[in-house]
Amino acid sequence: MNTAISLSDRENIGPMNLDHLMVELDRYRRQSEWLKQVNELHARLAGATDLQGMIEAFSVWLMPLVEHDLIAYRSLDRSRVHIICSCHGPERRLAMQTAEEVFEKIDCQLDGTCCEWGPFFVQQWQMSFGAGPAAANEACLMLLRRGTCIETGEAKILGDALEILGEPLQRALMYEDLFAQARRDMLTGLDNRRVFEERIGSMLETARRHGRPITVASMDLDHFKQINDTLGHAAGDNALQMVAKTLTGMVRNSDLLVRMGGDEFVLVLPDTALEPARLLAERLCGAVDGLELNAGDGSRLGVSIGLVQWSPEMSKDEWLQRADEVLYQAKKTGRCRVCVEGI
Repeated sequence: MNTAISLSDRENIGPMNLDHLMVELDRYRRQSEWLKQVNELHARLAGATDLQGMIEAFSVWLMPLVEHDLIAYRSLDRSRVHIICSCHGPERRLAMQTAEEVFEKIDCQLDGTCCEWGPFFVQQWQMSFGAGPAAANEACLMLLRRGTCIETGEAKILGDALEILGEPLQRALMYEDLFAQARRDMLTGLDNRRVFEERIGSMLETARRHGRPITVASMDLDHFKQINDTLGHAAGDNALQMVAKTLTGMVRNSDLLVRMGGDEFVLVLPDTALEPARLLAERLCGAVDGLELNAGDGSRLGVSIGLVQWSPEMSKDEWLQRADEVLYQAKKTGRCRVCVEGI
């Protein structure tokens, strides 16, 4: 079959067919440009491992396509908030403040609705990540910019881009969850030994540099073994959880409370000398005793505490060893009491 186009065929193409061809060529060109942009977005997201890095990578990629002053991410349970702002100075402070106000006052379920807020226009999108409790698996993504609302074409770009962003964000969330789990005691929710080892060096260095006191409380539960032996491990787990909750409610955010393992806890008290540490330890003893947890043999769960204030000539290991020795004295002299080194 002869497939060559004759002169008469070319003449029959006509203006209408030529217009259609130009439209198709333009469509293919735009598709090619979008695929190039998509590949760039995938590459940027692949280079970020945490949630903050991914939101920042998304903002950098989006800027030439949809100008904005700020992009923010917030999970519905408010456990994660990440804000990426391209402004500086007073403008940055105003944009950050506006984002916080919007998150606080506007329902994220107004998905894709653009609204005016002060000098900014704000638009939010709701994102979902797999199964589980809604608050833990749903989030808001906010875009904020001055001057104009998001146009239809820009909204289309954002909608398509968010579909691409969803899966990498879910991976980042899973990574952050695994990282957090590795640093938490799964039973009590307290920091674990790993966190203690990560933080204690810098806490001692701060105390050394500024000449501030720092005291450690080595703690061990009294009659805990009897609870496990007599009432079972479920009762023991419940006791540990109740004690952890009680202790957490009585210490400062700046303190480091750690479950070291079993029924052993360590409390590091920065900017705290022995006497105020002793007063706190006495209150902790009373609070644990006040739980009135029966050990099953007529005794009651308590806690013994040994206190040692650090001094610059002590190594970390020596400091902790001395705290363990003082704790042993508290156990030896009657349990459910506080012993202070040198007293």
